[in-house]
Amino acid sequence: MNHTQSEAQIPAPGKVHIYTGHGKGKTTAALGLAFRAAGHGFRVHILHFMKNDPAYGEMRSAARMGENWHVEQWGRSCFVNKNNPAAEDISLAQQGLERARTLATGGEVDLLILDEVINALDFNLVKPDEVLSLLEERAPDTEIILTGRNATPQLIDAADLVTEMRPIKHYYDTGTPARVGIES
Repeated sequence: MNHTQSEAQIPAPGKVHIYTGHGKGKTTAALGLAFRAAGHGFRVHILHFMKNDPAYGEMRSAARMGENWHVEQWGRSCFVNKNNPAAEDISLAQQGLERARTLATGGEVDLLILDEVINALDFNLVKPDEVLSLLEERAPDTEIILTGRNATPQLIDAADLVTEMRPIKHYYDTGTPARVGIES
Protein backbone atom coordinates (compact mmCIF):
# COMPACT_ATOMS: atom_id res chain seq x y z
CA MET A 1 0.00 0.00 0.00
CA ASN A 2 1.18 3.50 -0.71
CA HIS A 3 0.54 5.14 2.65
CA THR A 4 2.65 7.52 4.68
CA GLN A 5 4.16 6.29 7.94
CA SER A 6 1.50 8.05 10.02
CA GLU A 7 -1.46 6.61 8.16
CA ALA A 8 -3.31 3.46 9.19
CA GLN A 9 -3.04 0.43 6.97
CA ILE A 10 -5.58 -2.31 6.37
CA PRO A 11 -4.06 -5.31 8.12
CA ALA A 12 -3.71 -8.42 5.99
CA PRO A 13 -5.74 -10.35 5.39
CA GLY A 14 -8.36 -7.97 4.06
CA LYS A 15 -11.92 -8.78 5.06
CA VAL A 16 -15.12 -9.34 3.07
CA HIS A 17 -18.15 -7.28 4.10
CA ILE A 18 -21.73 -7.82 2.96
CA TYR A 19 -24.44 -5.18 3.34
CA THR A 20 -27.72 -6.83 2.37
CA GLY A 21 -31.43 -6.75 3.11
CA HIS A 22 -34.47 -4.87 1.89
CA GLY A 23 -33.85 -1.68 3.86
CA LYS A 24 -32.26 1.56 2.70
CA GLY A 25 -28.62 2.14 3.47
CA LYS A 26 -26.53 -0.62 1.88
CA THR A 27 -24.71 1.58 -0.62
CA THR A 28 -24.64 4.44 1.86
CA ALA A 29 -22.89 2.25 4.46
CA ALA A 30 -20.35 1.09 1.88
CA LEU A 31 -19.66 4.67 0.81
CA GLY A 32 -19.28 5.72 4.44
CA LEU A 33 -16.55 3.13 4.91
CA ALA A 34 -14.98 4.26 1.62
CA PHE A 35 -14.96 7.84 2.85
CA ARG A 36 -13.25 6.74 6.09
CA ALA A 37 -10.67 4.64 4.21
CA ALA A 38 -9.91 7.47 1.77
CA GLY A 39 -9.30 9.75 4.74
CA HIS A 40 -6.45 7.44 5.70
CA GLY A 41 -4.99 7.44 2.20
CA PHE A 42 -6.40 4.08 1.12
CA ARG A 43 -6.94 3.51 -2.57
CA VAL A 44 -10.71 3.13 -3.01
CA HIS A 45 -12.40 1.73 -6.10
CA ILE A 46 -16.18 1.40 -6.46
CA LEU A 47 -17.89 -0.63 -9.16
CA HIS A 48 -21.63 -0.07 -9.56
CA PHE A 49 -23.45 -3.05 -11.05
CA MET A 50 -26.79 -2.57 -12.82
CA LYS A 51 -26.39 1.24 -12.71
CA ASN A 52 -25.33 3.86 -15.24
CA ASP A 53 -26.16 7.43 -14.43
CA PRO A 54 -23.50 10.16 -14.26
CA ALA A 55 -25.90 12.27 -12.16
CA TYR A 56 -25.57 9.98 -9.11
CA GLY A 57 -24.02 11.83 -6.21
CA GLU A 58 -21.30 9.19 -5.97
CA MET A 59 -20.21 9.94 -9.53
CA ARG A 60 -20.10 13.67 -8.89
CA SER A 61 -18.19 13.25 -5.63
CA ALA A 62 -15.66 10.88 -7.18
CA ALA A 63 -14.44 13.69 -9.41
CA ARG A 64 -13.67 15.73 -6.27
CA MET A 65 -12.05 13.00 -4.16
CA GLY A 66 -8.64 12.87 -5.82
CA GLU A 67 -6.53 10.14 -7.28
CA ASN A 68 -7.26 7.54 -4.57
CA TRP A 69 -11.01 7.39 -5.30
CA HIS A 70 -12.46 5.85 -8.47
CA VAL A 71 -16.00 4.90 -9.48
CA GLU A 72 -17.10 2.88 -12.50
CA GLN A 73 -20.61 1.91 -13.61
CA TRP A 74 -21.36 -1.42 -15.24
CA GLY A 75 -24.98 -1.31 -16.30
CA ARG A 76 -27.54 0.53 -18.34
CA SER A 77 -29.59 3.54 -17.30
CA CYS A 78 -32.82 1.50 -17.21
CA PHE A 79 -34.18 -1.14 -14.86
CA VAL A 80 -33.23 -4.76 -15.51
CA ASN A 81 -36.08 -7.21 -16.08
CA LYS A 82 -35.37 -9.87 -13.45
CA ASN A 83 -37.45 -12.49 -15.28
CA ASN A 84 -35.93 -11.77 -18.68
CA PRO A 85 -32.69 -9.75 -18.47
CA ALA A 86 -31.42 -8.34 -21.75
CA ALA A 87 -28.23 -9.81 -23.21
CA GLU A 88 -26.63 -6.38 -22.77
CA ASP A 89 -27.39 -6.42 -19.03
CA ILE A 90 -25.75 -9.83 -18.68
CA SER A 91 -22.75 -8.77 -20.73
CA LEU A 92 -22.22 -5.55 -18.76
CA ALA A 93 -22.48 -7.34 -15.41
CA GLN A 94 -19.99 -9.99 -16.53
CA GLN A 95 -17.59 -7.31 -17.81
CA GLY A 96 -17.95 -5.52 -14.49
CA LEU A 97 -17.16 -8.71 -12.61
CA GLU A 98 -14.04 -9.27 -14.73
CA ARG A 99 -12.97 -5.70 -13.98
CA ALA A 100 -13.57 -6.42 -10.29
CA ARG A 101 -11.42 -9.56 -10.54
CA THR A 102 -8.58 -7.56 -12.09
CA LEU A 103 -8.79 -4.95 -9.34
CA ALA A 104 -9.18 -7.49 -6.51
CA THR A 105 -6.26 -9.65 -7.56
CA GLY A 106 -3.90 -6.92 -8.78
CA GLY A 107 -3.09 -5.41 -5.40
CA GLU A 108 -3.62 -1.87 -6.73
CA VAL A 109 -6.64 -1.06 -4.55
CA ASP A 110 -7.05 -1.26 -0.80
CA LEU A 111 -10.86 -1.11 -0.64
CA LEU A 112 -13.02 -2.48 -3.45
CA ILE A 113 -16.78 -1.94 -3.32
CA LEU A 114 -18.97 -4.11 -5.56
CA ASP A 115 -22.19 -2.13 -5.27
CA GLU A 116 -25.35 -4.09 -6.18
CA VAL A 117 -23.33 -7.17 -7.19
CA ILE A 118 -25.62 -9.23 -4.95
CA ASN A 119 -28.57 -7.98 -7.02
CA ALA A 120 -26.67 -8.97 -10.18
CA LEU A 121 -26.42 -12.47 -8.67
CA ASP A 122 -30.11 -12.48 -7.77
CA PHE A 123 -31.00 -11.44 -11.34
CA ASN A 124 -28.74 -14.20 -12.77
CA LEU A 125 -26.48 -11.68 -14.51
CA VAL A 126 -23.40 -13.24 -12.91
CA LYS A 127 -22.87 -16.69 -11.45
CA PRO A 128 -22.36 -17.38 -7.74
CA ASP A 129 -19.17 -19.40 -8.30
CA GLU A 130 -17.66 -16.46 -10.23
CA VAL A 131 -18.21 -14.09 -7.30
CA LEU A 132 -17.02 -16.65 -4.74
CA SER A 133 -13.84 -17.35 -6.74
CA LEU A 134 -13.16 -13.60 -6.97
CA LEU A 135 -13.31 -13.41 -3.17
CA GLU A 136 -10.96 -16.38 -2.81
CA GLU A 137 -8.47 -15.03 -5.39
CA ARG A 138 -8.29 -11.44 -4.10
CA ALA A 139 -4.96 -10.01 -2.99
CA PRO A 140 -4.42 -10.73 0.73
CA ASP A 141 -4.73 -7.11 1.87
CA THR A 142 -7.69 -6.12 -0.33
CA GLU A 143 -10.83 -5.30 1.65
CA ILE A 144 -14.02 -6.00 -0.34
CA ILE A 145 -17.59 -4.85 0.25
CA LEU A 146 -20.54 -6.40 -1.58
CA THR A 147 -23.97 -4.79 -1.49
CA GLY A 148 -27.45 -5.79 -2.62
CA ARG A 149 -30.59 -7.62 -1.60
CA ASN A 150 -30.95 -11.36 -1.10
CA ALA A 151 -27.42 -12.47 -0.25
CA THR A 152 -27.19 -16.24 -0.62
CA PRO A 153 -26.14 -18.51 2.27
CA GLN A 154 -22.94 -19.39 0.36
CA LEU A 155 -22.03 -15.73 -0.01
CA ILE A 156 -22.80 -15.06 3.65
CA ASP A 157 -20.57 -18.00 4.64
CA ALA A 158 -17.70 -16.54 2.56
CA ALA A 159 -17.95 -13.13 4.27
CA ASP A 160 -16.28 -11.95 7.44
CA LEU A 161 -18.94 -9.34 8.27
CA VAL A 162 -22.61 -9.35 7.26
CA THR A 163 -25.07 -6.58 8.03
CA GLU A 164 -28.73 -6.82 7.08
CA MET A 165 -30.62 -3.58 6.49
CA ARG A 166 -34.25 -4.07 7.50
CA PRO A 167 -36.97 -1.57 6.70
CA ILE A 168 -39.06 -0.44 9.62
CA LYS A 169 -40.44 2.83 8.26
CA HIS A 170 -39.74 4.63 4.99
CA TYR A 171 -41.17 7.81 3.49
CA TYR A 172 -41.44 6.05 0.10
CA ASP A 173 -44.46 4.31 1.62
CA THR A 174 -46.22 7.69 1.88
CA GLY A 175 -45.48 8.55 -1.74
CA THR A 176 -42.31 10.62 -1.32
CA PRO A 177 -40.19 10.19 -4.47
CA ALA A 178 -36.40 9.73 -4.47
CA ARG A 179 -34.69 12.99 -3.58
CA VAL A 180 -31.54 14.29 -5.26
CA GLY A 181 -28.59 14.19 -2.88
CA ILE A 182 -30.30 11.80 -0.49
CA GLU A 183 -31.34 8.77 -2.58
CA SER A 184 -29.45 9.53 -5.79
